[in-house]
Amino acid sequence: MIVLPPRLTVSAARLRDAAHARGLPTVQLDSFLVPAGLRAGHVHAGPAFADAVAPRLGIGLLEAPADWAARLPDGFTGREVRLMSLREAYRLRRPAFVKSPNDKVIPALVYTDGSRLPGPDAVDPETRVLVSDVVRFTAEYRMYLLDGAVHTASRYAEDGRLSLGPAPADALAFASGLPRETLPSAIVVDVGLADGRWSVIEANAAWASGMYACDPQRALDVVLRAAAPVGSVAVRDREFLRCGPAVGAVAGPGGLSGAGG
Repeated sequence: MIVLPPRLTVSAARLRDAAHARGLPTVQLDSFLVPAGLRAGHVHAGPAFADAVAPRLGIGLLEAPADWAARLPDGFTGREVRLMSLREAYRLRRPAFVKSPNDKVIPALVYTDGSRLPGPDAVDPETRVLVSDVVRFTAEYRMYLLDGAVHTASRYAEDGRLSLGPAPADALAFASGLPRETLPSAIVVDVGLADGRWSVIEANAAWASGMYACDPQRALDVVLRAAAPVGSVAVRDREFLRCGPAVGAVAGPGGLSGAGG
């Protein structure tokens, strides 16, 4: 069974339908509370919901290391990428693209300088952020990787505007050439074309990613591996398990709605 959050994006609804077409049951919860007696082995949702339900259901969540992009050789990023505390980022005196590594605490935006970042009254200054040079990507692509190979892919933007379409062969080849040992076996990586060269944009957890024009059945393959019972997680993937807070609570049997069957 796949657990889904109270509100479904268009992408999440497509994944739900793909699961049903395969004969896999889904359940959509009406809150972050886990109903008593619920048994499920997978989840597809944003980080806050996943952190609430996954630990209580024994689901292991795979994600890239927070400093993954920062540790990649320049040949894969085409720009400087650094992992630092928000406190350090406050000292930036130049435009930079800043984002949270694996959640949405810090909005992913170009900030004119560090003073424009959320202040210490809103976010813990020790929160880690990825800071990178500002780059203009003329085309951006989403890659679902399974065992180091591109399982399905989609263009999602051109010149910063939403634009769905297929991914060219050279984008697939670039993504397939990423250092396999640095990523979990199931992950989403966004790549883009800037100044005529391919570069990594960022890595995203497959269980929390929109699929754009990707094949929903093949995207589902990646999601099922990326959020699965902890006991089934392969040894090589254990270092990539997310350690999110168990913030949910167990509810009574009335906490279900929209069960997919």
